[in-house]
Amino acid sequence: METGRVVVVMGVSGTGKTTVGELLAAELGVPYAEADAFHSPANVAKMASGTPLVDEDRWPWLDAIGAWAAGRAGQGGVVSCSALKRVYRDRLRAAAPGIVFVHLHGSRELISARQSARTDHFMPSSLIDSQFATLEPLEADEAGVRVDVASGPETVAREAAAALRHR
Repeated sequence: METGRVVVVMGVSGTGKTTVGELLAAELGVPYAEADAFHSPANVAKMASGTPLVDEDRWPWLDAIGAWAAGRAGQGGVVSCSALKRVYRDRLRAAAPGIVFVHLHGSRELISARQSARTDHFMPSSLIDSQFATLEPLEADEAGVRVDVASGPETVAREAAAALRHR
């Protein structure tokens, strides 16, 4: 991977974006940012109530993440962000050209089980179906790698780092 690139760890809720993102940032020796910290209080309240966000809710959030990524250009960084739709990833790329994605994926059963086990997150497991319905996997023309989350987070982070280095 080219030094100084910003990596977006993407995927549906419950794939381990935060845990893997933190580990990947440590592996790459760059700062980490949690995309949930960029959400407005209104977005957090909406999701906590079990209501999925709509695109109009997401644009300011994506713009804030894009601004963080643009500020890290040439220095590198890792940020977790669901980035479920191509249009969301395009918006991030427009703000921070050169961004690269790590798409964390796994079976619906595995992700649902992980999501149900979470007790410290505002995203209820009832929204997992909407996440999978919205997901548009990385396309061939998008800079990024796809990593299965069935193994533990340390292994996933190592696999992601290795895949990025071999891009």
